[in-house]
Order: sequence, then C-alpha cells, then structure tokens
Amino acid sequence: MFSRRHPFLFFVLIFSSILAIVIIGTPLLFILGSRNTNFDFGEKVGIIEIKGVISDSKDIIEHLKQFREDGSIKSIVLRIDSPGGSVGPSQEIFREVRKTIDQKKVITSMGTIAASGGYYVAAGTDGIVANPGTITGSIGVIMGFTNLEELIKKIGLVPIVVKSGKYKDTGSPVRQMTEDEEKILQNFVQRIHMQFVKAIAEGRKMDVGKVKSIADGRIFSGEEAKDLGLVDRLGNLDDAIEWAGRLGGIKGKIASVYAPEKKYSVLRYIIDLSLNTLLNRTIHRDFYGGYLFRP
Repeated sequence: MFSRRHPFLFFVLIFSSILAIVIIGTPLLFILGSRNTNFDFGEKVGIIEIKGVISDSKDIIEHLKQFREDGSIKSIVLRIDSPGGSVGPSQEIFREVRKTIDQKKVITSMGTIAASGGYYVAAGTDGIVANPGTITGSIGVIMGFTNLEELIKKIGLVPIVVKSGKYKDTGSPVRQMTEDEEKILQNFVQRIHMQFVKAIAEGRKMDVGKVKSIADGRIFSGEEAKDLGLVDRLGNLDDAIEWAGRLGGIKGKIASVYAPEKKYSVLRYIIDLSLNTLLNRTIHRDFYGGYLFRP
C-alpha cells in the first residue's frame, strides 16, 4: 500500500537500504574475501593466476611487474590452468617472465591443463611443477578455415569481393583456397611453430632438435612430460609455493599472496545495483491511477 501511495519515497527507501548495506558490507567482503593466505608483512611468495584462454596479456604483465618491484615478494608462482590461446599474448607473457627471472625466481604450477600457449608461458619460468594427470604439451600452431561455398550456392547468394591484392581475402569462406594461398599459410604456421620450439628450447635449456621431435601437437600427461624433460617435478600448488619460497631465500614457514584483483569501485557497484533493481521491476499502472512495482 505504501509503494502505491508514495512510489518516490518507496524508491528512496530501497536505495538508502542498498547504500547502507554496501557501505557496511563492502569492507567486510574485502577482508573476508581476501585471497591472501597470510596477512603478515614479511617475505612472501606472489601467486599469479593464468586461467582460461590466453587472449590478452595486459593484466598478467602488470602483475609480474608489481611483484618484481615489490621488495616483500621474494619469488613468484604462475598458477596456469589454460588450454592456450593467441600467439601474441602468449609471447608477450613469455617475454615478461624472462625479464622477471633475471631478478626473482619464477616457478610454474600447472593445474588441470597447461597446454599450447599455456605451456609456452610455463617454459619461460625457472621450474615447472605439474600434477601427474595434468594435460600439457600440445606444442604446435593451428589455423582453421571453413568453406561455405556450396551452402551459399544452395541458398542462392552471390558473394562479391573487392580487394587490393590477390591474397587479401586468403581464407575466405565463400570460395576454395588456392594452392599458393595454402602454401603461404603453411609457411606462416611453420614460422610461428619454430618460434614456439625455440622459446621452449631457450626456457627449458633443451636441444632444439629434441623439442622439435615432440612438438607435433600431441598432448602429454604431467607424468609423461616429466619423463620428456618438459616438467621438472610432480606436485601441487603448495609444492610449487614451497619450492619458489626456498629458491627466494625464505626461511621457516612460507606465506603467499595472490596478485591483487582489479580495483573495485563501490560507487559503480551502487549505481549498477540501483539500475538493476529498477530495470528488473516492471512498472504497472493500477486501477487507482497509482504505480505498483512488481518483480
């Protein structure tokens, strides 16, 4: 009844309640939700997570720089759980890892999967720890195209392409790929593949020929990868933290801290929550000319 007679006051009351909850609750969320395993101000191991498809390197590079410049962080663990991703971002992270190991030890901890670009990044660290059943390897490069020419013909569409050069529409789905185009793409893939192989050889201190012999795209279990020299130890995240901490010179119990999340805006949260509250309610005019908010 109150919402019908005083819709504006009703909205103010809801907004004020949300604001009070956010102001009081947000600090608690930050404290209780903190991923730091230890609140000490002493020496620690920094943990950076690389999860999912690697499509952007910005955040990971920023975290590496932060931990590299933080005097309380004595070593770093990259926790990788990724099937790989784009070549460019993987190479950028690899390069930043190589810069970092000149100043601090960096150890990789592999989760469920650390393959392709995920392994590319791991290869740049000082050591790799994997679970026996971790899926890794998949050292290779792939490009995929789908030809829809026959389907387009059946639909009755006629594609028209205007291009500045004969190879500009290489990989077009509306026509067959020419032999020249296929050779160009194969050469491109092989060049990128050799970059991958050389990076692994550099990071793992392995012979290029040996790496090339197993870099045919196949996947390995963590156990197999260790036998091949692609992984150093079998173990979990705690084992990787322990190893990194000792390499960093930490004595006694080793504390760890996760890379900070993106800055959280309380004001943005309040605005978004308020807008969602309004948008998720449908305003209906009732028989008395008032307004009734319905969920």
